[in-house]
Amino acid sequence: MFYFLYKDSADQWRWTLYASNNRKIANSGEGYFNKADCQHAIDLVKGSRQAPVYER
Repeated sequence: MFYFLYKDSADQWRWTLYASNNRKIANSGEGYFNKADCQHAIDLVKGSRQAPVYER
């Protein structure tokens, strides 16, 4: 599994998370003006393993 950090066509930073089979499984959902903000969002996702999962 790996994250890919890139600039989009609007010159904003985004990330995409890929599974070990190179398939996309998540993305940032929004662009970031600063690369550091985008990297922080990746860190938040990485640290959310203990977050509860709710079902409807």
